[in-house]
Amino acid sequence: MAKAVIKYFCKSCGASSGKWIGKCPSCNEWNTYVEEVVHKETVVKAWSKKNTEKSYPIKIRDIVEGAEQRYTLPDNELNRVLGGGLVAGSLVLVGGEPGIGKSTLLLQMALATPRKIFYISGEESETQIKMRAGRIGIHNDNCYIMTETSLEHILNILREETPEILIIDSVQTLTSTIIDSPPGSISQIKECTGEILRFAKETGVPVFLIGHINKEGSIAGPKVLEHMVDTVLQFEGDRHYNYRILRTLKNRFGSASEIGIYEMRGTGLREIENPSEILISEREDNLSGITISCAVEGIRPMLLETQSLVSTAVYGTPQRTSNGFDLRRLSMLLAVLEKRCGFQLGAKDVFINIAGGMKLEDPGLDLGIVAAILSSYENVSISKEIAFAGEVGLSGEVRAVSRVEQRISEAEKLGFKEIMISKYNKGIDQLSGKIKVIQIGKVEEAFEWLFG
Repeated sequence: MAKAVIKYFCKSCGASSGKWIGKCPSCNEWNTYVEEVVHKETVVKAWSKKNTEKSYPIKIRDIVEGAEQRYTLPDNELNRVLGGGLVAGSLVLVGGEPGIGKSTLLLQMALATPRKIFYISGEESETQIKMRAGRIGIHNDNCYIMTETSLEHILNILREETPEILIIDSVQTLTSTIIDSPPGSISQIKECTGEILRFAKETGVPVFLIGHINKEGSIAGPKVLEHMVDTVLQFEGDRHYNYRILRTLKNRFGSASEIGIYEMRGTGLREIENPSEILISEREDNLSGITISCAVEGIRPMLLETQSLVSTAVYGTPQRTSNGFDLRRLSMLLAVLEKRCGFQLGAKDVFINIAGGMKLEDPGLDLGIVAAILSSYENVSISKEIAFAGEVGLSGEVRAVSRVEQRISEAEKLGFKEIMISKYNKGIDQLSGKIKVIQIGKVEEAFEWLFG
């Protein structure tokens, strides 16, 4: 039996050391080394390539672009965040909070894709997976379920029968006999992910890995795990809302700024093709503090409801609360309104909410947020037929935003009569449509136009 030794691994970068170190010399992080037990001798890798062909240099002009094979999945939202489909031989890591729907998302995809798919679970039994599949609906007879945590046994099965798509739920439950550490440790995650990566690249089988997250909100395990995989997807949402967002954090085969939106139902996840219709609430009364802002995530424009409430600070210290919008950016906008426009907001409580539980970072929301704050401050409602898209600078100017043509088209498609944007957006005069485009240069002009 191989002699076991104690090593210390960095949770941030995965570097190893024979003794505990306070500061990691690789990533310069403090107090990240943890103790683990590993084998002293080197063991042959679990997945070995059958042929031993060597790689040779090739001229960059001789490389053929677009040679990668893509699988088009029945889930259009998943296709979008993957960059147009699932690339053969790619390794996709899907992270998210417990119970958010990661397993449901991939099982639903496996049950609807007419390909030979292996779904390997280390957390649930076959009966539990069958119960969930019964609620979703089984449309693929070539979907195979296996509950196993041993990496060597899984690779032996994959040598006998090679699937077209492999799903592993989750990577933290896998164990390898090469490492003596418990499942979920840094060395186990690195070793198991490395073997699966070799399998994916040598066979061309795309692999989905489900990953747990820690209390800080990042994917559990070493940070090097996210560097090893080709794509990192974050499945997020609020438990109090039915809507879920699949966000791209890293993508070697497409854009890293795409999102997919789903609605959680008893029968699984429903794709939301037009998120603007669900993010704008139907209201009969004209209420102050509510505006419609047009944001862009990736290449998708969406209109959403921005709500604001401005009231007198009762306890002396004004509160600044924001849901779905950056709190530091809100403080900047309030400082601009007070310094450049003369509104006394220093003694006011200001609350901001993006309806529907959305969390966006598009600077084009600034103008809609400012209009909502002014509407609540003046207690005057803003017309439901006007939308806003513009970035506010520190001098009070309204700056141009990207993809303004798509924002205007989305607002026109949903029946808005007017849209307020920056006058620095060029080429707007060439657009032909029924919507009226209002172009302004400063926040004061927006206030005068809205409230006279």
